Amino acid sequence: MSAKMKTHKGVKKRIRLSANGKAKHRPCGTSHRNVRVSAKRKRKLRRTGVVAECMTPKIRRALGKYSL
Repeated sequence: MSAKMKTHKGVKKRIRLSANGKAKHRPCGTSHRNVRVSAKRKRKLRRTGVVAECMTPKIRRALGKYSL
């Protein structure tokens, strides 16, 4: 009897898939200690980043049923 593939909870919390199947994530360095960060850097950190396409299949596998 084979075990089911479990969802990787860390990936589930950090990454979500767009409608086209791309993996989106929030960039690091956005939560605290932003007083010393320049306004330009803070502005760029507001956006969600897109994970490299070569990593997307691994992320889909880690997400399990949440990658549908």
